[in-house]
Amino acid sequence: MKTRFILVHTSHAGNVGAAARAMKVMGFDDLVLVAPRWADVLRRQEAIDRASGASDVLRKARIVASLDEAVQGIGYLCATVMTPRDFGPPTFTPREHLSGTAASQSSVAFVFGSERYGMRNEDVYRCHAALTIPTSPDYGSLNLAAAIQVVAYEWRTALGGFGPVGGSAGEEGAGGKADASEVAGMLRHWEQSLTDIGFLDPAAPKKLMPRLNRLFNRAQLTREEIHILRGVAKAMAAAAAKPSR
Repeated sequence: MKTRFILVHTSHAGNVGAAARAMKVMGFDDLVLVAPRWADVLRRQEAIDRASGASDVLRKARIVASLDEAVQGIGYLCATVMTPRDFGPPTFTPREHLSGTAASQSSVAFVFGSERYGMRNEDVYRCHAALTIPTSPDYGSLNLAAAIQVVAYEWRTALGGFGPVGGSAGEEGAGGKADASEVAGMLRHWEQSLTDIGFLDPAAPKKLMPRLNRLFNRAQLTREEIHILRGVAKAMAAAAAKPSR
């Protein structure tokens, strides 16, 4: 998934470095700055120090003059706001919106405004959706880099996440994550086998298959797991076909 983080009118070099670090730990490296306060912000020592190992993201980052330039090549734009805007795009929390975005889009940019004023209305209006991070009603001010970290984490989670450090790194790599058509094929196989063993009544299926569909989608199955589940379905059907003694 092509993912870009766009910072508009950023004023603090340290926040740029911290943003690069927040992106890198979530596996992202496409950073674009729109008219930052300092033309040399990517080379400032404070930015390099706060990047803390993500200096490669800073070296790759670009500075452009306008949001028009920053969004080139991106199909879907998410503004980040504290409060919904009148006449603006619909506003969601990152968690409720990003899973659907990951399934339906091929390129996404997250746009962040300046530290003092946030995003201008005209920039918010350019976007397809606005994201707001739920915070305490008594104190809702998030540091720019902290907000980027939250959004980057939620986006990486929506894309499937990473396994735990030191865990079974090759589990998904052996066969890859199953796509929607593979899950649908496995569910059809299960539907037939559950019918064969008498667990599912085709005349009165109720909500069994939709519930299984939801369960398996939530599980984020790999292709290897699809093969296992198809094997279970095959064994169920074979057991049902054996003549009674």
